[in-house]
Amino acid sequence: MPKIDDIAASARETAQKLGIKKYDVYGSAIDETSVQVDLGEPQQMKASQRSSVTVRVWNDDNSVGVTSTTDVDPIGLELALKTAHEASFFGVKENVPEFSPEATAPTAAHSDVKTPQAPVSKLLETLVEAEKELLAAHPAIKGVPYNGLAQRDIDRFYLNSDGAVRNEGHSFASLYLYTKTEEEGRKPRSAGAFRVSHGLDELDINGCLKEAAEKTISHLNYDKIKTGKYRVVFSPEAILSLIGAFSNLFNAQSILDKQSLSTPESLGTQIASPLLSLCDDALHPQNVGAGTFDGEGTPTRRVPLITNGVLSGFLHSAGTAKRLNTQPTGHAHMGSKVTVSPHFYHIFPGESAEQEYSLDTAENVILIDDLSALHAGVQATQGSFSLPFDGWLVQNGKRTSVESATVAGDIRELLKSIIYVEKDLEFTGSGVAPRVWVDELSITGE
Repeated sequence: MPKIDDIAASARETAQKLGIKKYDVYGSAIDETSVQVDLGEPQQMKASQRSSVTVRVWNDDNSVGVTSTTDVDPIGLELALKTAHEASFFGVKENVPEFSPEATAPTAAHSDVKTPQAPVSKLLETLVEAEKELLAAHPAIKGVPYNGLAQRDIDRFYLNSDGAVRNEGHSFASLYLYTKTEEEGRKPRSAGAFRVSHGLDELDINGCLKEAAEKTISHLNYDKIKTGKYRVVFSPEAILSLIGAFSNLFNAQSILDKQSLSTPESLGTQIASPLLSLCDDALHPQNVGAGTFDGEGTPTRRVPLITNGVLSGFLHSAGTAKRLNTQPTGHAHMGSKVTVSPHFYHIFPGESAEQEYSLDTAENVILIDDLSALHAGVQATQGSFSLPFDGWLVQNGKRTSVESATVAGDIRELLKSIIYVEKDLEFTGSGVAPRVWVDELSITGE
């Protein structure tokens, strides 16, 4: 990708030539290599370079046209500006998007140092070795059907005709291992683990192996459970994926589109137990691919969403912030339409719990490790969910894997029924969280 200053100069020149006074450009380029293996043999090796650029142009009547391109050389840019200008005459007349008022505000400091990408042969060697170790961890583990080792370089930029110019780049590597077992007369069991870091050398491969093996082995001794109400403990990954499925609670665009469980008046109301706090924190030190600005050039930041159980914030783009008379929060994604989405959740204890609980002494408690079918089992605008899960029944601290079961409930009731938020935080791909204890949920077993 050309240098950001060259793109900005070229855009300025071309816009002047075309008589365009107001425009902005957001772009990203991704350079990625990934490998998959199957029983010691390379199954897939992929290298790709993708770039996407969104150009918006406002005409003299202040309606806006949008186009996207993959080309930021002067010819590609000229064509995009022309096309967007032509499209502007068909643009919306209501709630016309504007530049973010913070597009030139300072962003958080970040390091632009990228980790050099390892050769594909090294990726393959590393993954073959990891698969081999996982297969050797227990005789019942017969395969690692889903696995992948990838490294990725990302560059992003934003510029507009008011003089905003931003760019940043970073790199990361990720590993995914998901096993399958076979035992005579027993159902196949599966478990997985995921790790991400700034580069291959920093990747916690042993931790990933160990977690995948331990979880898989713990699911070999399984049993049916009775249908009923149980006290439930959500693993960090499970609670983050459930809250992610109901992110419309905090999404200002969903609220304005009336596709949310919240309304503008919900701010300041108690929506969860006072034991729970939640932020969206793009700049969290453990967020490996953290961006310091969003698609509109707004700096990213830590946004409190639930503070001691009280709904304390929404995620905004420049447009939603203007309509709700507040500031943008750095959550805009640029496309044919601006959308709003979270970056990186951070769940932590709110008020101190009167009683602490421990899995070591738990009696008749379900520990949910992983929720599946989130796309099908969640009614996001009604608040209800019914989801199959992997987990264990814990009795006197002893864990027995649950053969197959679903958990059902309403997210609003679940949030209010939290009885304990543990202190130890764990990193997952989408955030950091502790285990969260919920008083009672319906479990459908046998």
